Amino acid sequence: MVAGRQGMMPVRDKSYKMFIAILAKELQVAYGCTEPASVAYASALASSHLPIRPEWISISCNSNIVKNVKSVVIPFTNGRRGIQAAAAAGIVAKDYSMKLGILSVLGAGDTDKILDVLSSTAITVDVVESPLSFFLDIVMGAGEETAEVRIENGHTNVTLIRKGSEVLYSSAINEEESDIDYGVMNARSIYDFASSADIADVKEILDRQIADNMAIAETGIAGGYGAEVGASLYSSSHSIEDRVTAFAAAGSDARMAGCKLPVIINSGSGNQGITVSVPLITYAKEKAIPDEILYRGLLLSNLLAIYQRHGIGCLSAYCGAVNAGVSAVCGIEFMDGYPFDVICHTLEAGLATASGIVCDGAKSSCASKIAVALKAGWLGRDMAVRNKWFEDGEGIVKADADSTISAVVRLGGHGMKEVDREIVSIMLG
Repeated sequence: MVAGRQGMMPVRDKSYKMFIAILAKELQVAYGCTEPASVAYASALASSHLPIRPEWISISCNSNIVKNVKSVVIPFTNGRRGIQAAAAAGIVAKDYSMKLGILSVLGAGDTDKILDVLSSTAITVDVVESPLSFFLDIVMGAGEETAEVRIENGHTNVTLIRKGSEVLYSSAINEEESDIDYGVMNARSIYDFASSADIADVKEILDRQIADNMAIAETGIAGGYGAEVGASLYSSSHSIEDRVTAFAAAGSDARMAGCKLPVIINSGSGNQGITVSVPLITYAKEKAIPDEILYRGLLLSNLLAIYQRHGIGCLSAYCGAVNAGVSAVCGIEFMDGYPFDVICHTLEAGLATASGIVCDGAKSSCASKIAVALKAGWLGRDMAVRNKWFEDGEGIVKADADSTISAVVRLGGHGMKEVDREIVSIMLG
């Protein structure tokens, strides 16, 4: 097994450094689902500017946040779900320096404290229209003191901190990304980077992804979480593809059911982080693939998913499992030594097959969507190795991988806006 052009000396130019920066930004640790974690982070940050625990909390957010918090269990809340529970957990956790890892500071002894905040604090939630895929504003008060924190265009991108009438911090919406140029990404540049990168430059972050994401997948495969999609798939598995798919789904089973284990996210999503990594790790273990080849496969899988999702936005009615699942199969092909053109055709066919899957929030059925996305990737691989693919102009498929990704970005970022509103209306109706 030879992955791409491994062994080439990396050229540490601006693009190379940018890829490293993108990975460092996008592959962050999170405890619990990322949207509830973001609410908890903002809540903790705002409450730090009050002299005592808040008496009331007013939360404004766009519908995508409501959608992705509504049905997921918040750790250490005795099974509670929703924005109010996430905000209460942040008040008790306090340590906003942990950002999306804030829920990790909680323990079993904090459950009663969180429930007390929920019962004694007036917490209201208003859905607001915003052109941004992510908008969250939390205002809270205690006596005559008030505090406000606003997060926009990213789960931890704070754009406003206000205490009373005094603005303590204000920034441009896109400041968080001002030094990162995602324009360096295309299918070929990602393939070349994965082929030639110095593993020492990425080993630490990939080692954490391997350890954390496999730990939650193994927990899920044992059963007892959510709808047990992964455990069900594993019990009836007949091939390595089945087992790989089962482990990825199992990680989502556990995470959506409030498992208290960390996940390394991708594109702001723990489910996507699990999906781009666990299949490759499981496959490499069964096939005894050397660590270096696994690392390079993970680079390709992670970056292909980031490339697709960055154009769509972190929250959309387009299911991110599709991008992640198809990218994971491309990463497995890379580990098996398939050439660039086969990987591209696999990506195109997988996207053509599964791009109709919609996101109706974070919940137990995310695991089944991960399974379907991976199966679309496997189908794309089986077609590509037989020199079969969908032609330019057939549906949303274009002449090459980059053009097809551009079409999917347009579909997921712009075309799904009305669909998104309808999904939220159905969920809240």
